[in-house]
Amino acid sequence: MTQETSAHATSASEHLSPAEQGYDFSQQVGHLLRKAYQRHTAIFQRHSYDKQLTAIQFVTLCTVMERGASSLTEIVNATAIDPATIRGVIKRLKAREWITLTTDPGDQRKVMVVITEAGETLVENMVPIAKQISDQTMSNLNPAERIALLHLLEKMNADQLSAD
Repeated sequence: MTQETSAHATSASEHLSPAEQGYDFSQQVGHLLRKAYQRHTAIFQRHSYDKQLTAIQFVTLCTVMERGASSLTEIVNATAIDPATIRGVIKRLKAREWITLTTDPGDQRKVMVVITEAGETLVENMVPIAKQISDQTMSNLNPAERIALLHLLEKMNADQLSAD
């Protein structure tokens, strides 16, 4: 029997558990970020101006309102929302008549997303609420901790983008 085969033949009782290896998933950055994001999403849904509006839809509307007519690629790059998800988001925003789709005059194959007047009104009404949602998400943090958290998250994301 080779070493590799004998290693696979060991019983389950011989394997070290995560805790025995000094790993506590509940203290890992990914787990803590996911819990914080879930908390933020719940707060967003509870306080949203429109109960069917999601945080991802709101970010998409803000992006198109700020940038003007935008391609799906431009929205993906600006929001870090994956292409498959953004297509579903665009479909739902269009169904709610918060955006329209048109073609790029320079390239008829390129679909452009344009915010409607109703979409702009929604964003304008939602921004003050979104600020309150962010404040409530960070309600357990003092002002210095809030600044530090935002700085660290920006730093983590900047590093991640350059590593890709």
